[in-house]
Amino acid sequence: MEDWALNRRLAADGVAKAEIARKLGISRTTVIKAVASLGPPEYERTPGVTSFTPFEARVRALLVETPEMPATVLAERVGWSGSIRWFRDNVNRVRADHRPIDPADRLTWTAGDVAQCDLWFPPRKILLEHGTRTLLRW
Repeated sequence: MEDWALNRRLAADGVAKAEIARKLGISRTTVIKAVASLGPPEYERTPGVTSFTPFEARVRALLVETPEMPATVLAERVGWSGSIRWFRDNVNRVRADHRPIDPADRLTWTAGDVAQCDLWFPPRKILLEHGTRTLLRW
């Protein structure tokens, strides 16, 4: 990230791309790509096949019928023979897709979606006809 910003700053200052590559000890094509890009480079790991992958479809089918079935029972029914901890972690990840929506769950709002206005007026003494003051009450 620092190299990306440094590449862009040096290029904006008018330093040649070959000179930037020489100073930073990187390829000239790397400098060209950094200067042309809109944002810093991001690493995204491609999802791979795990030991849980062959069992996932059967686990999902069982969770459709019974979303709260314990992971140990699921492991028994699908024939899992590996680590129960690994299986339980994966089941908990999958289980979130099959749980019914809780009607008493908290609502979440992003900034600017909702505003709350409390109508509260501090007590004020108002002047009456005959010169006395009294508290304004609703």
